[in-house]
Amino acid sequence: MALYGAAAAVLRELERGRGGVKSLVYNSGFPHVRQLYALVSETLRYSPVLEKLLDGAALLQAEKKLPPQLAKVLVYDLLFGKGVKCGGRWKALARRHRARLQAELARLKVQHRVSRNEDLLAPAASPAASQVPRYVRVNTLKTCVDDVVDFFKRQGYSYLGKAASVEELRALSGKKFLLDLHLPELLVFPPQTDFHDNVLYTSGHIILQDKASCLPAFLLSPAPGSHVIDACAAPGNKTSHLAAILQNKGQIFAFDVDTKRLATMNTMLMRAGVTAFQLAQQDFLTVDPTDPKYRKVTHILLDPSCSGSGMVTRLPQEEAAPSAERLRALAGFQRKALSHALSFPALQRLVYSTCSLHQEENEAVVEAVLRDHGSAFRLVNTFPSWPCRGLATFPGAESCLRASPATTLTQGFFVAVLERHRDRDAASSSVPAAAENPQSTEGTEPGAAPKKRKRKKQKVK
Repeated sequence: MALYGAAAAVLRELERGRGGVKSLVYNSGFPHVRQLYALVSETLRYSPVLEKLLDGAALLQAEKKLPPQLAKVLVYDLLFGKGVKCGGRWKALARRHRARLQAELARLKVQHRVSRNEDLLAPAASPAASQVPRYVRVNTLKTCVDDVVDFFKRQGYSYLGKAASVEELRALSGKKFLLDLHLPELLVFPPQTDFHDNVLYTSGHIILQDKASCLPAFLLSPAPGSHVIDACAAPGNKTSHLAAILQNKGQIFAFDVDTKRLATMNTMLMRAGVTAFQLAQQDFLTVDPTDPKYRKVTHILLDPSCSGSGMVTRLPQEEAAPSAERLRALAGFQRKALSHALSFPALQRLVYSTCSLHQEENEAVVEAVLRDHGSAFRLVNTFPSWPCRGLATFPGAESCLRASPATTLTQGFFVAVLERHRDRDAASSSVPAAAENPQSTEGTEPGAAPKKRKRKKQKVK
């Protein structure tokens, strides 16, 4: 059951837009990651076929306690994989329905006039996923950019310096890498470069994180010593990024409702050297903003569950637009979460982000919440040099950021920064120069060379 349960959990997280296949598998805590990755990948590849089989055989109607993600994994292994070699009671359940499922598979082949299982598969996925580079965030809690660059050079990679344009990132090939043109601690390698077995990854010196996913913490930019809430925290990459920005000074409160995800996240944060954090198995919507524990919370990162439509690793059938009903449900939850976050009394700055392409989950959510909180909060025109802006659906929506494989060579993403209204002097003191002042001479200014950091005592060898 452990393998099938782990695979079903990864599929569930994919549906919630919590990450890509590789990151979810490698952060799952499952001991045999290659076995898990193969099962998840093949189940996804056969997903449209499996859905037809489940519908035709009425398996979910017959077994009401069987989660749909687990059903897909079991039916894949039963009909296309190794024949359900483990799984306890779930193995018995799958075998009990084998005859009906095999009959439905035979009917499907006749209907499509094919003889092989592979001929039922849809055409290959869009090439967008193969065009997005491998982004590597240097974990400054353990090392620095210079040391990581030196390490990769010793491994035979050629360092080309700081990128001047997105086109330079697009042209990367072989064993060449660049420093990103926007984010100061992000290295860029050719697509499909795999570092999951690299000692820097396994020791927590580097974090494999898409560039767009790095934007929320970078734009929130809490000062060291701040108290921060990561409202929907798992799997933890953004949390570890926040900790690096805080330099482990201050406090991060990270929430998630799933015990297993929190346990995995705790392992990941400890590996990354994060110390100033508290994990809570709690729905963020149930957190009391007036609790004295949160009276010093000035920054909130809100990355709620979404359709995940911006994830380029999704297969064609997953890229289809979600139903209007599902979008309404997601947007309703997102509006509640954003409104709730803005009710924390000491809050000064908030980042709202999704990995969705849909206006209903992005600009429409921000617009609706600002109608209720606009007298207290404003939308910040952040990161002016970022090329892809929010859809002009309401005045000021262009202040938001969007990301896409075509324009920014990243996953599809949306980011909005909200800040409490205050007088001009107070506001200017809290806005990070990197995000809002294109003329800033600070080292984190987009397009400028990063400041040299002091070399850490813990050097990469």
